[in-house]
Amino acid sequence: MRALRILLIIGLVLAGLFVLADRLAVGYAEDRIADRVKVGRGQAASTSVEIHGFPFLTQALGHELEQVDVKLQGVEASNEGRRMRITEFDARFHQVKLNGDFSGGTAGTVDGSALVSYEDLTKASQNGVTVTYGGAPGKVKVTATVEILGRSITRSVVSTISLVDGTTVRVRADEVPGEGIPGIEGMVRKKTDFDRRVDGLPRGIVLSGLTSDAGGVHLAVGGKDVVLAGS
Repeated sequence: MRALRILLIIGLVLAGLFVLADRLAVGYAEDRIADRVKVGRGQAASTSVEIHGFPFLTQALGHELEQVDVKLQGVEASNEGRRMRITEFDARFHQVKLNGDFSGGTAGTVDGSALVSYEDLTKASQNGVTVTYGGAPGKVKVTATVEILGRSITRSVVSTISLVDGTTVRVRADEVPGEGIPGIEGMVRKKTDFDRRVDGLPRGIVLSGLTSDAGGVHLAVGGKDVVLAGS
């Protein structure tokens, strides 16, 4: 009986050591992948990685992870001199095949979302306008000031925000009140209407949808054979 208790204690100690070793290994792997996550031509202010599945060590030995969650904050990217900051990117990388040195790999499929805050969308307009929520999904309110005959005229328009060609955020005013002033609509639209290409996300990620709410503009993202990190 005493021998059985000793064996049980030894088994529990070994199990505890295995769990500890497994958690230390997964923490090291998460930090290493976070340092090497590829964000195309962009640069993220912060990156966090969470590897799912237990035990991690058996997954690592098989060179394939069930799921890796990646969260990027403040992804800065530019296209033709026009900046578009992605406030937050949150995605799940499934069936990640690890490369030889365990520093990264390629995911079979990816699903998730990206958020562009109204503050970042305002900065992306580069037209001196202010962008806020438009009161309904897919709508934003754009406020612009134009100079006409020495007078400053400020107009707020409700605009439709949409995704074009799976790469570009488009903002177009539904209607511009003109009050009978010739040329005012064109002048206002020159500021309120704009397109911005979304760059900086991991290579292989595609945008599949867009909507807006009080929290900002939300982009649905996905992809196949997406490089997570490493070469």
